[in-house]
Amino acid sequence: MSVREATAADIPTIRAIAHATWPVAYANILSPAQLAYMLEHMYDAETLTEQLTHKGHRFLLAEGPEGPVGFAGFETGHALGRTRLHKLYVLPEVKGTGLGRQLLGAVCAEAIRAGDHLLELNVNKYNPAKDFYVRQGFRIDRDEVIDIGQGHVMDDHVMVLTLT
Repeated sequence: MSVREATAADIPTIRAIAHATWPVAYANILSPAQLAYMLEHMYDAETLTEQLTHKGHRFLLAEGPEGPVGFAGFETGHALGRTRLHKLYVLPEVKGTGLGRQLLGAVCAEAIRAGDHLLELNVNKYNPAKDFYVRQGFRIDRDEVIDIGQGHVMDDHVMVLTLT
């Protein structure tokens, strides 16, 4: 697998991976209405373009022999000394292959290169991915409930990893 920096031309690919992973990742966590609402708002082409071109977000795309299979979206310098991991998803058929760990490692390397010493993320309290992050050395910093509109909330752990 190779990991490369994504460009605006990769937005359709990022959207396709999100639409393939979210229904699997969140099937037992979110209602179909909330899942559709979040996908529509968080992975709209215009939203991703704005993040990539104006909000300082960067995306890494993981590619295998058959093409793109995962991505990570992050923002160095999100807060003093902190990089924010906004998104990390791999296609269901490549889960468990080490690809998520490879993407996370690439984000950590970029955070360290930027001079940040902490990596933080939000993960749904009921998402099994939380256990992946714990195995990678993250700890729960705090919990938060975020109103995202239309009667939906995100019930999350905020997790942090000290970078060395």
